[in-house]
Amino acid sequence: MHNRFLALCAVFLLAACAPKRIPGTELEDTGDTRAILAVMEKYRAALEARDAKAIQALVSPKFRDDAGTPDDPADDLTAGNLQPHLQALFQKLQNPKVDFNVRRVEFREEDVALAIYYWNASWRMPGLNARPQQDSELEQMVFQKVDDEWKILSGI
Repeated sequence: MHNRFLALCAVFLLAACAPKRIPGTELEDTGDTRAILAVMEKYRAALEARDAKAIQALVSPKFRDDAGTPDDPADDLTAGNLQPHLQALFQKLQNPKVDFNVRRVEFREEDVALAIYYWNASWRMPGLNARPQQDSELEQMVFQKVDDEWKILSGI
């Protein structure tokens, strides 16, 4: 009986030492993790609202994205050209719906983190195709802490 009690105490002690998780996820529950998830939710909501100005407010001044073509700088996005690019895109886009499933958040340096996430998106682009479009993919978004606030560095 005494051995069972000791074993049970050991299990409870180990469970108490395990890192807290954000409910419904495998993500460690820290202020920085929750802040990054909040930025991602603002980004998702801004995409659905087709709000280029709101997205611009979420990116770091050092924001850079190569649009998946590292050898072709002509289509690179920066903090300087992001908002006009998104405004032009959003004029052609109708009814965007986006869902994120964040799989992992990693902190690389004191002020850099990345989120691995799976996204599902659907939208309409009547000028391109009469049918609704959809896509999904595993992606990575990189964040930088700027003035104690997490901002998107790349990966939109």
